[in-house]
Amino acid sequence: MIETPAAAVLADRLAGVSDFVSVGTNDLTQYTLVVDRGNARLADRFTPHDPSVLRLLKMVADAARAAGKPASVCGEMASEPLLAFLLIGLGYETFSVAPPALPLIKWTVRQVSALQARAAANAALDARSAEIVLDTLRVALADAVDVKLLDPEARLPAGQRAARLNV
Repeated sequence: MIETPAAAVLADRLAGVSDFVSVGTNDLTQYTLVVDRGNARLADRFTPHDPSVLRLLKMVADAARAAGKPASVCGEMASEPLLAFLLIGLGYETFSVAPPALPLIKWTVRQVSALQARAAANAALDARSAEIVLDTLRVALADAVDVKLLDPEARLPAGQRAARLNV
């Protein structure tokens, strides 16, 4: 279980002697950013999409892949569609998701390709701030998701769509 920056930095060695690698994103974020996630005054600083956290997550996923081990994630990050999209792109294969989030995460995973997710993750890794990471991911996910599924009007034939607009 990778939950500290020290464990993430040593992920290549840990993966070599483990059957699998799993990252606890809540603790990894907390310890990387030195932010107590239980402190309401600091809640806005607990950002798992911070570039420093992303680099550690990428390092761990790469180490697992190099060792031929599966990489999984548990924590709140896997339950957020935008961040699940990112995690796919970083190379994670298995997510532990909060039950209420499962339908939306399943839908998101089914809508995107690994290639789209990798491109988005690479762009996010180049971002200079957590805000830019989110903006990058939002644009990439919107491009990757079939908007026709989200907009009932877009599913209608063009003639019917135009007719409904005139009503």
